[in-house]
Amino acid sequence: MANEVLVSIGEEAYTTTVQYEELSLLADEPIELGGQNKGLTPTQLLLSSVGTCKAITMRMYINRKAWKVNKIEIKMSSEVQKSDLQQTTYITCNITIDGDLDEEQRRRIYTIGEKCPVQKMLQHPIVIESNLIDTK
Repeated sequence: MANEVLVSIGEEAYTTTVQYEELSLLADEPIELGGQNKGLTPTQLLLSSVGTCKAITMRMYINRKAWKVNKIEIKMSSEVQKSDLQQTTYITCNITIDGDLDEEQRRRIYTIGEKCPVQKMLQHPIVIESNLIDTK
């Protein structure tokens, strides 16, 4: 499966469509920032990517172990701290695991969640290459 999505925006500020094959979702900005509030903001989508990856990774492990877990909830938040030399973003993941587990099982599930692919991607250097494609 390719890691490729199509992002498009028309004239309506700032409603943006994200597409992958037949799947799509909307991103937007809140009304107070000039958007239409029709979807999550880009920052919320980034937090969602980390949270869903962690939750899915944990669920895969739980299912493989056949442990009884009713629900995993991950409350995601971010804070940007700026200094003269750099900007640092802190992402906090508060994880609740509802299930019949002992402390060792809970700790193992947490450890597995820390290894999700999106978190690993964000914890290493990232290079973003943008190209302007001529439409003529």
